[in-house]
Amino acid sequence: MLLHDRRLALVFRLAAILVVCWGIGSVSGLFAGRPSGVQFLYYTVLSNLLVLVWFVLLVVRTIRDLRASGARGWSTPSPRFAAAVMFAITVTMLVYLIVLVPEAFTQNTGYQPFTPTDNVVHIFTPAFTIVDWLLFTPKGRVRPTDPLRWTLLPLGYVALAFGYGALGGVFGGGTRYPYPFMDLDRNGPGGVALWLVGLYVALQLVAYVFFAIDRMLGALAQRRSATR
Repeated sequence: MLLHDRRLALVFRLAAILVVCWGIGSVSGLFAGRPSGVQFLYYTVLSNLLVLVWFVLLVVRTIRDLRASGARGWSTPSPRFAAAVMFAITVTMLVYLIVLVPEAFTQNTGYQPFTPTDNVVHIFTPAFTIVDWLLFTPKGRVRPTDPLRWTLLPLGYVALAFGYGALGGVFGGGTRYPYPFMDLDRNGPGGVALWLVGLYVALQLVAYVFFAIDRMLGALAQRRSATR
């Protein structure tokens, strides 16, 4: 599953930048001429911005390495940070598909999921990032404690979002909470705590699945190198 061709990596990463830019520009209202800064208060858009910055860095590194060392080889500044970015945007996709979409269908909130913009920022951008990690990032570098660190980003966002709302800040629709499962008024402190603990445990399990994949692919790559 691993590719060592920087030319393929460059084409893929340039395509990813176009997709991510389209998603951010669309969800923020930039393309419609109605930019909304409120959208940048959501984890979805912030994680997409993180991915955009990361892919730009990857493209710069890939071009530099192509010129210096040719087409064969890796061009990832930090495989561990690549995994962290990949997990951060995977959280966006999983929460959307497992929590927000079912909520929209069962609670009749008026929110319409699976629009083109939603698909890009919640599904296509994560997919591009996961595929880049799988195909163009060297494996076996993730440490056993890294998955614990990966969850600090979504946890930090939760803390900042609650703090922002408590200080009088509002999100879309005038609500103090960015996502329904964080709504203290509707769910109560106990309900919100149950949601957050459940999500944390589930996401931590996903993080260690990625860790296991990293180790497995790293070991496979080492065996192939040893037999050559």
